[in-house]
Amino acid sequence: MGDGNSLINLGDLSKPATVLIEKVSSAVGIIYEPYHVKRMARAEAEVDKIKALAKIELTELEHRALDRFVQQEARKQKNIENITAQAAASLPHDAKVENLDEDWVAHFFKQCDTVSDSEMQSLWSRLLSGEAANPGTYSKRTVDFVSTIDKKDAALFTTFCQFVWFIGDPVPLIYKTDDEIYTNQGINFAALKHLDAIGLISFESVSGYARKGFGKYAHVFYYGRPTAIEFSGEANNQLQMGHVLLTSIGKELTPICGSSPNYEFYEYVIRKWFQQGLVLSSIGLQRR
Repeated sequence: MGDGNSLINLGDLSKPATVLIEKVSSAVGIIYEPYHVKRMARAEAEVDKIKALAKIELTELEHRALDRFVQQEARKQKNIENITAQAAASLPHDAKVENLDEDWVAHFFKQCDTVSDSEMQSLWSRLLSGEAANPGTYSKRTVDFVSTIDKKDAALFTTFCQFVWFIGDPVPLIYKTDDEIYTNQGINFAALKHLDAIGLISFESVSGYARKGFGKYAHVFYYGRPTAIEFSGEANNQLQMGHVLLTSIGKELTPICGSSPNYEFYEYVIRKWFQQGLVLSSIGLQRR
């Protein structure tokens, strides 16, 4: 089945994707097949109803206002469908979509139904897919934040996240803000101050941060790649984290920002830790 204007054919989708579409339909009042034609027909019928009930001849201005209403609704509908289609297509088969909160879904689409840029829609779809796969992952506060960020800031954060390691939590390792490993990618003092100002990171330009309480061994990850660290002490060891930490919003957005690993940066960090006297063990990095 499916309408020629439909972006989603329910017969072609996995069960989690189908459940997601049902959740979206319930939360925002959209029946997806054949949703586009039905939505437009309802909007046009509403216009006719207004004319009939009013029993007056509408002015040219009123006609334009009603036409604008229909066009705006059509554009919002298309945006909702695009984001939902992308999210449904990327869901894992073990996604716990049945636990997705419909109030969260309604709030989500209230914030993004006017987003038509394809790259920003991709970010929104990853946010929806991530929440659908593991409900409770993304707060409404993070959804609200994404609604305020522009394409340029989103791209800057994506670039920044190539410097993030997972050390229990995602941690950006910015050791010297003027090192070429960072500045060659556009991540300099001004960029870090900006990311701090908009609420994605906490930037301490002078003293920096350290994490304490490590045992003799620790396992850290760079884009899923494990590295074992052996400290000199048996307990209460610390690891220098550089000058930047992620905020709670930054931590939530890091996995879905679309960043890619930087192999030179991986080697840069390994050298830094080796110079600090740490013993490291890692499988050789394969370049592409």
